Amino acid sequence: MSNRLSAAVLVALLSGCVSTSTPDDASPTAKNSPKSTADFHHNAASAQQVALRLLAGTDATLDEAPQPDATELEDLWQRIQMQLTFTVPQTRPIVEQRNFYSRHQAYLDRVAGRAQPFLYFIVQEIEKRNMPLELALLPIVESAFDPFAYSHAAAAGMWQFMPATGKRFGLKQNFWYDGRRDVIASTRAALDYLQFLHDRLEGDWLNAIAAYNSGEGRILAAIKRNKQKRLPTDFWSLDLPAETTAYVPKLLALVDILKRPDDFDIVWKFIANEPKIAVVDVGAQIDLAIAADLAGLNVSELQALNPGFNQWATDPDGPHYLALPQHSVAGFQQKLVQTPSQSWVRFKRYTIAKGDTLGKIARAHNTSTDAIQRINKLKSNTIRLGQHLLIPTASSDISDYELSSANRIARAQQQTTGNKLTYTVQQGDTLWDISREHKVSVEQLTKWNGIAQRAPLRPGQKLVIVEQTTSDSRSVGISRTVTYKVRKGDSLARIAQRFSVSVSDIVKWNQIDTNNYLQPGQQLKLIVGLTQV
Repeated sequence: MSNRLSAAVLVALLSGCVSTSTPDDASPTAKNSPKSTADFHHNAASAQQVALRLLAGTDATLDEAPQPDATELEDLWQRIQMQLTFTVPQTRPIVEQRNFYSRHQAYLDRVAGRAQPFLYFIVQEIEKRNMPLELALLPIVESAFDPFAYSHAAAAGMWQFMPATGKRFGLKQNFWYDGRRDVIASTRAALDYLQFLHDRLEGDWLNAIAAYNSGEGRILAAIKRNKQKRLPTDFWSLDLPAETTAYVPKLLALVDILKRPDDFDIVWKFIANEPKIAVVDVGAQIDLAIAADLAGLNVSELQALNPGFNQWATDPDGPHYLALPQHSVAGFQQKLVQTPSQSWVRFKRYTIAKGDTLGKIARAHNTSTDAIQRINKLKSNTIRLGQHLLIPTASSDISDYELSSANRIARAQQQTTGNKLTYTVQQGDTLWDISREHKVSVEQLTKWNGIAQRAPLRPGQKLVIVEQTTSDSRSVGISRTVTYKVRKGDSLARIAQRFSVSVSDIVKWNQIDTNNYLQPGQQLKLIVGLTQV
């Protein structure tokens, strides 16, 4: 049979098979429908392209040439980009959000820097579950990929879990550990929650994403109201709070920019499409300073990869795993085997004095009453004068654990130079307004005050501002060589910006004659520095 389609089939492809509807008027998907409106449009558009090629006289079949394997691409952003499926309507809210992001290249650069250690893991988890890759961008909306982000509404972590929702999806929270900040645990919990919402909300991903922001109860109530009025129940048709109405457009604006960055003169900083971290199960409580020494890291570098641990050691009851840079794993495991487990946590002999309580002793030694009870086999809080207790203690000065809960905000304020002042929030203030008034960044404000970028401000709330600040950067001097294929519209300056290298280095590495233009398809060798933490 000829591989050319009949005229009748072409007509069907160009008309009946290609729906002209958009997510604005889409109804909830039925059981046998594509898994989302975005999937339908993607498949329909592909069929239309084939039909147009056939009409033009080009041999083609519905079996298109295979696309490159996303896992083999060198840039992780491209791996995400080629798997995006959501249709992005060009509505005013989306355009406004897109304009904001496209005007703030430096913000997206900082986001990429924070995402670098964890994004590969997140992408893999999403792919394993066959979920939309758009979800890999959700932490930008939630926390700008900051695992230490905290809102006054008590949401915490990169995925901004509220305490109750975190517990509902298995995220432990206690003195030693907060699973909402653990990137490994919270990513899996967030994807569990999003899948639950998708299934509960009739297979509509935009409604599921909206429910992630405002709770499924609110979305279900809005859907019920629309059904009673015989109105559509897609996200765009629902009457929702202003924050949620803006939330989904923020994500879709990022999707649009990632799909076609050149249209908005945006550069997504290169992140190698390879694992940055590996998870090692230690099997018992370990002092983070000792673990860092075994891994060849400083304590803050280890804490940055393991933000779930609140104190100077892992939780005695677990989890006992650590996320480590790939290059540190082999050496860490070898040294761990050679180090007796009894020395992973140090103990102090303490004699109970008059007025002591377990709580008082625990606070003085930066530990928990549970840990003291367990080690000393105490069945209650009752202690007696002169009794001896073993107290778990940090092997290093507490101030060295700079990213622990007790030190994090104070360190953020102290590590900047300038005049520290307290600002009282006024009615109508936003972080953006305050940052512009004091010539600091929104990121600095949130870091100094331990709040998330989307946290609501309250009139009368006090904010610490450090004027004339200096930035703090922690990088590990590790690099790799990548091969970059020049695309249409590329320039040496644009490529240098994307990979954080200089134009002169690109010229030197590739012996380029600067009098000649770059050619699409030309291959360049780039030596790219990789930030591990």
